[in-house]
Amino acid sequence: MTRRLAFTAFFIATMLGSASAQQAALPPVPAPQAMPQPAKATGKPYQPQALLPGGIVMPLWPEGSPYLNAKRVKEAEVYTLDPLTKGRVERIVNIHNPSIEVHFAGANNTGAAIILVPGGGHRTLVVGLEGTDPVPFFYNYGVTTIVLRNRLRADGYDAKVDAVRDLQQAVRLVRANAAAWKIDPKKIGVMGFSAGAELTMAAAIQYDAFDKANSAASDPLAGITSRPDFVGSIYPGPSLFTKGGTPPIPRNAPPSFIICAGWGDKVHAVWADEYFAAMLGADIPNVEMHIYAIGKHGAGLSWRDGTAMGTWPARFTDWMRDLGFLQKPGVETQAAKDVAAFVAGAKPQ
Repeated sequence: MTRRLAFTAFFIATMLGSASAQQAALPPVPAPQAMPQPAKATGKPYQPQALLPGGIVMPLWPEGSPYLNAKRVKEAEVYTLDPLTKGRVERIVNIHNPSIEVHFAGANNTGAAIILVPGGGHRTLVVGLEGTDPVPFFYNYGVTTIVLRNRLRADGYDAKVDAVRDLQQAVRLVRANAAAWKIDPKKIGVMGFSAGAELTMAAAIQYDAFDKANSAASDPLAGITSRPDFVGSIYPGPSLFTKGGTPPIPRNAPPSFIICAGWGDKVHAVWADEYFAAMLGADIPNVEMHIYAIGKHGAGLSWRDGTAMGTWPARFTDWMRDLGFLQKPGVETQAAKDVAAFVAGAKPQ
């Protein structure tokens, strides 16, 4: 009996060893496909490339525009790729031919469009976290998403002038193409993060001057307003109201949504409050702000370990819904009604 058991054990071990020896090795993991990369310099104005599949990329300014730096407009952008997530562009610098990248809403299209303005301290453009990452989030709400690539202070531009103009031109360009892109021209908003929020807060009040300066018959966008219909200011940098600034606030200024961490991001919270106080003090309708007890600067739309600040995207879509931006295209928004009433003389309750 013992001999039989020994033989059986030997047989099983032999068979297992044979099977192990015959097992094929796993095939190698293939390389990532469709890795985004900047276009090469060609001696002509640089042509920005899509960061996500299906993106429509359009330069903001026509070739030869006096707003462009003719000496540098041919230079290629420089990408920093995410070392962990293959194919994700994390940052871009050397932007001299600013552009928009458009990603359309789906079958549940509300007609709303949002232009995302990434931050980066005017040194770099954080197009991953604050540009391409939010695209699927807004897609689920029926919102067309546009990612702005604006010029940077680090590349020799004035953030308060050149970068703001880039955003204002982006609003006009989206509005000019609204019919073709199935966008409601009265539901085009902007959302800026950190340094990008500096641009959105400026665009919220400076549209009249920009439109007047760009009204020549030779401008194909003449007569199309750069006024955004709503403004998002996410953990913002300083606004034009910082250090006691008192720029004029148009009576038809758009509604604004503002969020920031408090104690964990105090300087940005103070800047957020300055902008909020100025808008509220001017009686601009439908301004909403959230300052969170627990939180820190940055992190985009991330979950933030389940803290309350991680729910701010839901608060933003609540606000959009309250103001009518998530209803069917072509229906007048509550925001537009309130602005019209205020311009006509209505006072806050």
